Amino acid sequence: MRFLGNVLWLICGGFFSGLGWLCAGLLWCVTIVGIPVGIQCFKLSSISFMPFGAEIEYEGGAASFLVNILWFFLSGIELAIGNFLMGCLLCITIVGVPFGLQFFKIAKLSLAPFGAVIIRS
Repeated sequence: MRFLGNVLWLICGGFFSGLGWLCAGLLWCVTIVGIPVGIQCFKLSSISFMPFGAEIEYEGGAASFLVNILWFFLSGIELAIGNFLMGCLLCITIVGVPFGLQFFKIAKLSLAPFGAVIIRS
């Protein structure tokens, strides 16, 4: 069921969400200082491409908090707004509600991705 959900997810807009994470990662990797942030974007794009069967746990300390503040203003708002709008659009229909909820999960992750751990079941 997870496989089918992930395939339908890619068709319903998940591909563009994952592409957004990859583009953000590439932009962060332009500078040497931003490479660790870009690598984190590449890791988190996996949940944006295949969200069904994955859960997110939030951990982290002071360093994660500081990087999340920088991330929020430079890349987080754009990714969160895009995922939130797609989630709202898909929640209009009953069939799209599971996909919309996944978009909301990724929108929350877009606001503070550092310190987040992806757990695949």
